[in-house]
Amino acid sequence: MIRALCSGILLTACSMSAPTPAAPQAPVARSAPAAQLALPAPVARPTPASTPAAGCAAITAPPPESAPPTSVNTLRQAYFCVLDNYYSGPAMDPKALLKSAFAAYTQDLMRRGADRADLRLPALTGNRDTDWDALAKVLGTGEPAALRAAITGMVAGLHDNHARWIRPAQPPQGGPEGTGIVGLSALQGPQLDPAARPPLYITRVLPGSPAAKAGIRPGDIVVKVNGVPAFVGDTPNQGITDAFTSSTVRLTLKRPTTGRTRTVDVRQGPITPQQPPSVTSKPLPGGVAYVHLPGFFEGAADQVIAKLPDKPKAVVLDLRGNGGGSPREVTRLLGAFAHGKVTSYFCPLKGDCVPNRTDDTVPLLGLRLVVLTDRACASACEDFSAAVKDNGLGTLVGTRTAGAVSGPSEGYLLDDGSVLLLPKFRHLGPAREIIDTIGVPVDHHAPMTAPDLAAGRDPGVAKALELL
Repeated sequence: MIRALCSGILLTACSMSAPTPAAPQAPVARSAPAAQLALPAPVARPTPASTPAAGCAAITAPPPESAPPTSVNTLRQAYFCVLDNYYSGPAMDPKALLKSAFAAYTQDLMRRGADRADLRLPALTGNRDTDWDALAKVLGTGEPAALRAAITGMVAGLHDNHARWIRPAQPPQGGPEGTGIVGLSALQGPQLDPAARPPLYITRVLPGSPAAKAGIRPGDIVVKVNGVPAFVGDTPNQGITDAFTSSTVRLTLKRPTTGRTRTVDVRQGPITPQQPPSVTSKPLPGGVAYVHLPGFFEGAADQVIAKLPDKPKAVVLDLRGNGGGSPREVTRLLGAFAHGKVTSYFCPLKGDCVPNRTDDTVPLLGLRLVVLTDRACASACEDFSAAVKDNGLGTLVGTRTAGAVSGPSEGYLLDDGSVLLLPKFRHLGPAREIIDTIGVPVDHHAPMTAPDLAAGRDPGVAKALELL
């Protein structure tokens, strides 16, 4: 069973219990899209008797090694799966689900020049069963590509950052390929953060990658992408994100340390596979320990504790870029800083919210805590940050978090081998506040800038040391 607070934000590390999404690669890497499942060894395809007939089945094993194409039956399973398992599914209007699916279906046909004159949305009544029967009659056998678009559109219509439809992809022969640009400021999920301010700049480049060989470095400001400005005034240009998925991207870059502007064509090529996320640490002046936690993966809390030196004065916990992960790891790590505290609430559609609490089996560290956050701190990362802030366990430094923490997702297997991720609960902070779409505000604003990154400065760490 999948149960995790994991955002859809790109360029972050987000882990779940098996099966797990891979640590997301850059948007330019063909080999590992952000929504791709990292699967254990393939298993045999389920027998027809084990395949759900009407709805979906909670996933307890990896998807099959091979599966039939997406069909009308797959769309039917997804439709009933949402109504039966999404936390607000029982109260949803099934007409809205089918409308979203049908709109995406027809739009896909139009993009491919295959629209049909007889394809119209039938009259819908609000009865989930009869409405499905009416739509299925119109679709007939359907077209796999358009049906995949329909499922994607239906899930997108939920407007939930933890609801996703994932189709496992086979890794390419010869290893992963990409440009090697695996970090961009202002990127949230598949688009730029609407609240982002210019400039857009590169935050991470893989060593030995095509981008690195082209002399691209962290801190380089992206002036244009394929000739299109990254910002129009102060508004991020959302259209440029698609350019990073092409085989070649032309970047106009400005080096902040020198002011030099140049244009470079970067072609995708072999890149070094990214290793699983791990905790890193280093000493800071004054006996302060710095620990970077890239994701709340299995065992993350114990890794953080193990990385701390003996008797540090305080700890700076860097959660910038942390895309979330296991709620259990959140409560376990919080248990090292406080006992007997409510960390968050998981709320059903109806009934009482269930409190999550610190794991009091973890020995208290008795350390002062500063947490560094940014707009890429999402999901379980926000769960942790809100608990620190609301319970007075430490100080938040950096920028407001992503606001992508709708609720923990569980996975459901469909008959084409794809997986539907749906939250069964909605998330509230320790004070019962809504964090989703809003984020957790920091106590001290200390954003990273392109000149800081290019020069090797870290304003967040500097502010943390000033406070400590």
